[in-house]
Amino acid sequence: MSETQRVNQPGREEGVVRVGAHPVEHEQPEDWGWHGETGKAGRIGAWFAVLALLSYVLGNHEGRMEDLWVVGIALVMVLILLWDMRRRKNAWRSR
Repeated sequence: MSETQRVNQPGREEGVVRVGAHPVEHEQPEDWGWHGETGKAGRIGAWFAVLALLSYVLGNHEGRMEDLWVVGIALVMVLILLWDMRRRKNAWRSR
């Protein structure tokens, strides 16, 4: 069993570390991959996903309820992509 000690960290909660170890001072969320975007490739891939969803409408099924769901989901994806295009156009720094 390892021994621990409590460490006061300015501006943060009290930390518990192993004896002789140094507490983490500061971690950026970006270091862990958070707050990232997929970039241009992700947006292009999303349009391909919309096309793939719409291709499901063409099939040998007789009921049309699944068509409504597929078209509805594709429509929501298109609305999100259009909102993102508008957001990027008006952004201070767009990638």
